Amino acid sequence: MRNLLRSLRWLVASVVMLGLIYPLLITGIGQWVFPFQANGSMVQYQGQVVGSRLIAQQVTLAGLFYPRPSAVNYDANGSGGSNLGPTNPALIQEVKKNLEQVLHQNPGVTVAQVPTSMVESSGSGLDPDITVHDALLQVPRVAQATGLSVDTVQNLVRQNTRGRFLGLWGVGRVNVLDLNLAVLKAKTETAP
Repeated sequence: MRNLLRSLRWLVASVVMLGLIYPLLITGIGQWVFPFQANGSMVQYQGQVVGSRLIAQQVTLAGLFYPRPSAVNYDANGSGGSNLGPTNPALIQEVKKNLEQVLHQNPGVTVAQVPTSMVESSGSGLDPDITVHDALLQVPRVAQATGLSVDTVQNLVRQNTRGRFLGLWGVGRVNVLDLNLAVLKAKTETAP
């Protein structure tokens, strides 16, 4: 009986320490040291929250840059890829459909110019970044739709490009939300 009581006391103490005190402590430290990140990296535009810097969202306006395709329709509650193998007919159809969409949205772009990252969904389906090459292929469409010059839009891509992680891994990338907000700001500044 004594061992049972000791075990129950240890269980209650563990639940309080690990289920209450530890999470509150870590949450408090996160809020104090990294408040922006701890609150979901939410980005505001003109006083309104427009999205998270960490999660892609569907973009349909021609005057904005499009993120990578999503196998989960940009639903953060269901993050994940399609898990379809490279020879799966469903994946081949999805890639063909995405390729047709990219070619339709970006006149003048040829099949050979379209990288796989523009037609294949990411592993999470929520990648907030696109490659610099993906962004540059969309520049003519965005410039035409917004009335901004191609040079201006290319400069916006360059200004929003982040390099390799720690200078070693990955490729240059552009956060789609940040880039689209820069486009909206530039468009507002040049409006009569």
